[in-house]
Amino acid sequence: MEAEVQVRQSATFRRAYKRLHPKQKADVDDAVAEIVRDPSVGEAKKGDLAGVYVYTFKCRGQLTLLAYGYDPETRLLLLLGSHENFYRDLKR
Repeated sequence: MEAEVQVRQSATFRRAYKRLHPKQKADVDDAVAEIVRDPSVGEAKKGDLAGVYVYTFKCRGQLTLLAYGYDPETRLLLLLGSHENFYRDLKR
């Protein structure tokens, strides 16, 4: 039997998620489920952001980025947003 994967949220991700409309939250929930199922689905970043993965998906027709880190038993959701200033905010 496969072990249960724990999904954790950073405060920044939680704030961004809380501001979304219910239909947008459903799209983000689908993206999180995809990350839990296959954590290598995102693009691995290099340099300052080594160890961070970014998954790009459509949220109500708009391109949205979801930054996360993972190990075998946990997924840490770091940041959610559009491309504008995304990587600048992620470095903070």
